[in-house]
Amino acid sequence: MVKIKNKARLINNGETPLEQKARGLALKSLESAVEAANPKKLLRSKIFLEGSCLRAGARSFNLAKFKHVYVAGGGKAGAAMAQALEEVLGDYITAGTVNIPYATKRKTRVVELNEASHPIPDQAGVKGTRRMLTIAKKAKKDDLLICLISGGGSSLMPLPRKGVSLRDKQALTEALLKSGASISEVNVVRKHLSAFKGGWLDKAAYPATVLNLVLSDVMGDSLTSIASGPTVADPSTFGDAVNALEKYNLWGEASPFIRKVLSDGAKGLLDETPKPFDPAVQNVCNVVIGNNRTACLAALASLKSDGLNTFLVKKPLESEAKAAGEKLAALARRVASSGKPVCRLAGIVAGGETTVKVFGRGKGGRNQELALASALAMSEVKGCVIASLSTDGVDGPTNAAGAVVDGHTIQKAKRLGLNAEVFLADNDSYNFHERLGDLIKTGATGTNVNDITVIVLL
Repeated sequence: MVKIKNKARLINNGETPLEQKARGLALKSLESAVEAANPKKLLRSKIFLEGSCLRAGARSFNLAKFKHVYVAGGGKAGAAMAQALEEVLGDYITAGTVNIPYATKRKTRVVELNEASHPIPDQAGVKGTRRMLTIAKKAKKDDLLICLISGGGSSLMPLPRKGVSLRDKQALTEALLKSGASISEVNVVRKHLSAFKGGWLDKAAYPATVLNLVLSDVMGDSLTSIASGPTVADPSTFGDAVNALEKYNLWGEASPFIRKVLSDGAKGLLDETPKPFDPAVQNVCNVVIGNNRTACLAALASLKSDGLNTFLVKKPLESEAKAAGEKLAALARRVASSGKPVCRLAGIVAGGETTVKVFGRGKGGRNQELALASALAMSEVKGCVIASLSTDGVDGPTNAAGAVVDGHTIQKAKRLGLNAEVFLADNDSYNFHERLGDLIKTGATGTNVNDITVIVLL
């Protein structure tokens, strides 16, 4: 089970016994959320082998009728999913390649685990993705291709279109991630600069049967967005990609080669990504094995088991992190003052994935920025704690998963000579929380189902 490594210190950082208790309950619920998103357990709960019959969701596949079973995929949960698949299928697997983040300490017997870079793609990712495409092209009508897809797959499975260099994609990806663009908008651009995403893997595998096992890191589980949908029909267009770059003033920053590819595509001079009417995408079975709701419900159950009145925020957190933090703090204040929408003693859970528009030169991640903004907006609310983390254990370009704050956070910061508003304006939430000892450290968790924020009011 994934644990918060510095949990004891985070609890002891509470200035009052009430805040210490609230911190403990919040952090325990976050651990439960991450554990519920364990990809190995989730996959084993969704697929079963009965004789030669593989049951996946509502579909069944008679493996005795397939000459070969190939495996391809990528994402932060790729290693654990590959291990689980090997445990279920054993010798039925012929070969496979899955791209995973560097330093993922797992071993497989048949499926090759290829380490690559995230969130900025690298040449190692390209190498593994080429191998996957080779495997897919080798597959025939009487073969089965099982794809293991999870969050982070877009960066981990790069294969630039002809005319676009990896360096061009690296620079544009970095600019998009700093622009405040949503992950869906980022992926629209990625798909149209890729020879793999947006259904191209499935196109290569046609007419083989494709089983897509997905751990979702996209709110609403849009299969076209998860890892940029390598085996899913893509409804977006080159024009949409151009519009996304123009929306965030990045069209001029993109390399001339990227602009040419997207412009030519928008004019109909290049093949579009496979659309829903394409025969290649008709023979695909998609099974979502887990998502953000899976983790949220586990956090909620943990809080309820500890005697709290629980409430799940239905609307996903998808705005800028600063705005989301302010809204959650306002919700905490409302509960504290009126007992609505839930009575105190309260445990509130919200899930989603915010964005950060980078204006400053500081260091941080969306969960850390959300926590800092919420601390400013709920200062001096007694017995209130807000804790937020990324379920993959990596919040932005930092070694923290997120942060925890309470009603005394801003007062403590002032005593240390720290101006929270200055840190927030400089996007320097990491150094703010580090000075206070309030960064949540889990290390890489091997899963990825967006972010979880917990509010505890005692």
